[in-house]
Amino acid sequence: MHNEICRRRLAGQFLTTVKLDTGAEVVRALGAVQAQDYAGAKWGVAQRTTGRTDAEIERELETGQILRTHVLRPTWHFVVPADIRWMLELTGPRVSAVMAPVNRRLELDRAVHRRAHRVFTKVLTGGNCLTRGELATHLTRAGVSGASGQRLGHLMLQAELDGVVCSGPRRDKQFTYALLDERAPSAPSLTRDEALAELTRRYFTRRSPATPRDFAWWSGLTVTDAKRGIGLLGPMLERLTIDDTDYWATADAPHLTRRTFSAHLLPNYDEYFIGFRDRSAIGQRVRDTSSVTGGNALIPHVIVVNGELVGLWRRAFEKECVVVSLELHASLAPRERDRVVAEVRRFAKFLDRPADVRVA
Repeated sequence: MHNEICRRRLAGQFLTTVKLDTGAEVVRALGAVQAQDYAGAKWGVAQRTTGRTDAEIERELETGQILRTHVLRPTWHFVVPADIRWMLELTGPRVSAVMAPVNRRLELDRAVHRRAHRVFTKVLTGGNCLTRGELATHLTRAGVSGASGQRLGHLMLQAELDGVVCSGPRRDKQFTYALLDERAPSAPSLTRDEALAELTRRYFTRRSPATPRDFAWWSGLTVTDAKRGIGLLGPMLERLTIDDTDYWATADAPHLTRRTFSAHLLPNYDEYFIGFRDRSAIGQRVRDTSSVTGGNALIPHVIVVNGELVGLWRRAFEKECVVVSLELHASLAPRERDRVVAEVRRFAKFLDRPADVRVA
């Protein structure tokens, strides 16, 4: 039955079903896309489109069609401007609560955060987009001491959670910050229950079947909130029992009624597996999910065939080509190998450069 879980999730996430035209459409449909590995996250989004390249996804980020900020959990996510405010209002307080002990250790209280917010608002107003280092200089000049390292990181994180700043366009390879009010014009506000219901709908429509604990993990909310969200959707959700575990799915969640053959080179932190607390469904073939569930924060890129983990992959750039190293943890049939190599070619097309494939 784990095959059924994989098949449904692949279909729901546009990996084996009709794909969308733009990265922004993908991000909106998925609700949010984890993006701490920026390059990997762009590839993850592009795989779900009709063929967007790295340059095209970058352009969507540059123009603000997709924003990158801290939301849901204390890590980076892609979101679209229309969703960023209600998502921050719903999940920001939980992230702030999680980070409170570290803020106390760093001697960052609300007064310090408010001073920093005023500095950011002043220097970014008028469409200015500044790097973290440049903002640190302005903080120091304004008398906000210790604006470096982890302390600076938490000042920026809280400014994101409070809806003051979000991502601006990159300057060469440097990330910049912009004012949220200028990057994402205000949208109609939602009540907490309306926001919770909408986040629940987005999650289960694209990640079914899943459990309340899966949703709580992904959203950063409590299990109590997750169950309340399920209750708010009422008949829109149906219960599925698979291997004695109760899962939930939206009644109209896309899924394939016939078996398909697929292979994917998924980036680390891809929503296909990072969106679930229990990732055991993808590990049946290799009997091991440590590469996507271990304590190491540097989760590797993974190879999946029919949604099941079969190995790892790495990227490296040499002159004008990209070197893709494949590390297989399961024996592949010839057609499976051919499909994996075809995915390498798709990755090379995304980067607009030739690929050199190396198999360990």
